[in-house]
Amino acid sequence: MTTEEVPLHHPESAVAVVGMSGRFPGAPDLDAYWTNLRDGVCSISTLTESELLADGADAAELGNPAYVPAQGHLADADRFEADLFGFSRTEAAALDPQHRLLLETAWSALEDAGYAPPSVPHRTGVYVGGSPTEHALAAGTDPELAATIGALQVRILTDREFLAPWISYRLGLDGPSMAVQTACSTSLTTVHLAVQALLLGECDAALAGGVAIGSVRRQGYVHYQGGIFSADGRCRPFDEQAAGTVPGSGVGVLVLRRLSDALADGDPVRAVIRGTAVTNDGSGKVGFTAPGVDQQIAAVSEAWAAAGLDPSTAQYLEAHGTGTALGDRIELEVAARAFAGAPDIGIGSVKSNIGHTDTAAGAAALIKTILMLEHATLAPTVNVTSPVAGLRAGASPLRLVTETEDWPNRAGLPRLAGVTSVGIGGTNVHVVLQEAPERRARTAAAGPTVLPLSARTEGQLILLAERLATRLAAADAPSLADVSHTLRTGRVALPVRAYVVAADVREAAGKLTALAAGRPDPTIDVLGEAWLRGEEVSWPAFGDGVRRVSLPTYPFAGESFGALTPRRTATREQAAPEPAPTTEDGLAATVSALVIEALDLTSVADLAQTYFEAGGDSLTAVHLAGRLRDELGIDVPIQLFLEPITLRDMAARVCEMKRHGEGDGLLDDLLSEFEAEV
Repeated sequence: MTTEEVPLHHPESAVAVVGMSGRFPGAPDLDAYWTNLRDGVCSISTLTESELLADGADAAELGNPAYVPAQGHLADADRFEADLFGFSRTEAAALDPQHRLLLETAWSALEDAGYAPPSVPHRTGVYVGGSPTEHALAAGTDPELAATIGALQVRILTDREFLAPWISYRLGLDGPSMAVQTACSTSLTTVHLAVQALLLGECDAALAGGVAIGSVRRQGYVHYQGGIFSADGRCRPFDEQAAGTVPGSGVGVLVLRRLSDALADGDPVRAVIRGTAVTNDGSGKVGFTAPGVDQQIAAVSEAWAAAGLDPSTAQYLEAHGTGTALGDRIELEVAARAFAGAPDIGIGSVKSNIGHTDTAAGAAALIKTILMLEHATLAPTVNVTSPVAGLRAGASPLRLVTETEDWPNRAGLPRLAGVTSVGIGGTNVHVVLQEAPERRARTAAAGPTVLPLSARTEGQLILLAERLATRLAAADAPSLADVSHTLRTGRVALPVRAYVVAADVREAAGKLTALAAGRPDPTIDVLGEAWLRGEEVSWPAFGDGVRRVSLPTYPFAGESFGALTPRRTATREQAAPEPAPTTEDGLAATVSALVIEALDLTSVADLAQTYFEAGGDSLTAVHLAGRLRDELGIDVPIQLFLEPITLRDMAARVCEMKRHGEGDGLLDDLLSEFEAEV
């Protein structure tokens, strides 16, 4: 088989996405992920009391009226095929679940690209990041674990800074290897760094992505007015009813190569990265946790400039879209200004489907957009009741995609999209994506061809055969020569083996189905028999024109190694707040003490400052409001902290609210509060 690449806007600076893999709430693989996205499925789980208690929730906490039993839960996050990666059972149990899942996902991403670890391009780099985890916290404070395997080993097996080196070590990748941390924008930042490393020649292939498994347990959260989490357990980006996000878990890894190398080497190009950029808001915003406008615009503009494209040519923007009033409002302002002149741009956010996957959020968004490009289909943002005013018909070129729709092509231009990720602390990332170049194929008769399969167990071999049969029975099945080439060169040879011999993909699909049902192919092949005996086989080459293709990857089936949970030192009664002081002087003293503690002040004399003069910010305001409510039963509007009054006067106002029952909890959204301060 030979291939021809149709020229389609790919300059020397273009980078190809040649493989990818991920696991997200409701989706153990990317096929399921796409099905859920296309069908508008919300995969955020509403958890039952029995599920929460079974996973160790505090019964008193569940009784808190503000407790929200919702989560973007990732099933089987505690499972790991330790033997495949050379870990002992003791090491696997200590290894953080984030490390486990990231290792398996990196393996699958390389296989999706048609490469078998460690038979990868020279100098393959690794750029990944992860979230803080319960497991790492528990491991780092467990003296028994440190005594068993050593304090250094505990750190190496749990710390986020070793996410990348473990992948490089276990998969035999000898390019740059580094952990990246930019909060919520981490995994899109890894893509930017990997692209730059490829263009600078620091590596010839790169893995980029992120993982967020804060806990493998099913658990909800306590909603705080003015906080970032939703009161009803649903995320509604760019909706009039948007009231926050929902925490979720996930992992995503992409394999990148320079587009010219990918095309020359016959790699399966899934999409093209035309440009990337990273900025930081610096001090140009109202608080550390607040997003900024100017540098988000700069990230978008610089990425499209790097791509050599006008932003007005974009057809879709996958936004950060947390569903918070402040964040969404700023993103819409950024998009309206950065993409001014565009005739029509769809906008959406995958957080409505899976929740906010923290350090994996950028990878989840990028993978979603690549899948939409591949299927020429725009997937809907879900949970929408009424789009905000800026997205209503005629208000701007931006429109919220709320139904599945075709993504039309254009004469003279490929499909183009932007993906944005914004991190707490101000690191903004934007990536410009283009659909993959069309590949015309001229298929020559391959004749009877051996398709070798292997796995660690019989059950996994059967599952692999079933999945491969389904892929080859599809209308868009790749050529038999490409399939055989990928299986022979792009898979690790494992102990349980089988093979079939076929002359075309339809015959191959039938024989693989029979193999999965316990009926091996009766055709005998000399090299196939050597393969069955466990020998290292030198398969004959197919000649020029053959290429790697994306096929079902290894079906991991590891056992549960659980996860460590921090030990509770005391039982907290959360069903009702502690009784407040009964005297006015006592109440005033208690409120003042809380303010002094929250702002780390030295004495009551410091209460002569305003909240911001004392170093307060939005995050501290939410924390302090939560403590006033939980400990004193006073529901304080966040805007009180933003008024230009002294802390002493603010404390007096809080006491007045207690005495007169003010503060009914109907808080303005964060945007209004911050705009009032500005």
